[in-house]
Amino acid sequence: MKRHLLTIGGGFAGIALTAAVLVTGASIIEGRQSTETRDFSLETPDMADVPDLGGGGMNAAEAGTDETVPINPAPGIAEPQAVRDIAPETFALPRDVTAQPLERIEPRTPLSQPVARPEPVPSVLRHPIALSAGLIQFGDRMLQLDGIEPEKPDRICGEPGKTWACGVVAKTAFRNFLRARALLCIVPKNGWQGTLTATCSINDTDPAAWLAENGWANVPAGSPLAGKAASARQSRLGFFGDDPRDVSTTPPPPDDMQLPGDADTGIDMPDQAL
Repeated sequence: MKRHLLTIGGGFAGIALTAAVLVTGASIIEGRQSTETRDFSLETPDMADVPDLGGGGMNAAEAGTDETVPINPAPGIAEPQAVRDIAPETFALPRDVTAQPLERIEPRTPLSQPVARPEPVPSVLRHPIALSAGLIQFGDRMLQLDGIEPEKPDRICGEPGKTWACGVVAKTAFRNFLRARALLCIVPKNGWQGTLTATCSINDTDPAAWLAENGWANVPAGSPLAGKAASARQSRLGFFGDDPRDVSTTPPPPDDMQLPGDADTGIDMPDQAL
């Protein structure tokens, strides 16, 4: 019994001792905070006590004006930088270069001599093949007649409901005009590759002019063949007219047409019944 009482009494004594230690520590901490913290007041200086910065000073009356005063950035904040142009043509250049005005300088000397263009010379071209009205093939090379626009062989002309393959007809007409004859053309001296635009003639006849005056070519603005093409358009020839293969437009013979043996001789034939 006595042992139990001692145990209970020791527990209460420990609790009391712990509470005393906590209260004592709290009072010590509060005392230190009160001694370290001091009350102070912010004093605002008088404007008359502000030293002169070289601009004549500022009195109290001028301090109340609305004049804008530049504000220095706070410590630790960098001053704003000038905006740099990021255009592709100037982004890679230094800033001191882009800020200066441009100056035109003389062009540098070429590193090599320019390649001279081949000299055009008259040349006889044989075995022509008309690919379209104005486009001629010579083996693996092609030549477009100068002064007219290229035409497609699959061009369609006419009004809706009455169209015709004018590109094919124009190619056939041009092929019949050539008739495998040789052409005299102004071409580069050493030949050419691909398609070349040149001036040609066949027995002193310009094939481009022949196409224009027969309505089988369109000419660009400023071409010397513009007058021939305009006349063909006005006369409704070639592309500007009807299908030349259409025979339905042939006028029928008149009703009073006489046969060769029915001509009036002025002699009355005798009546066979008499």
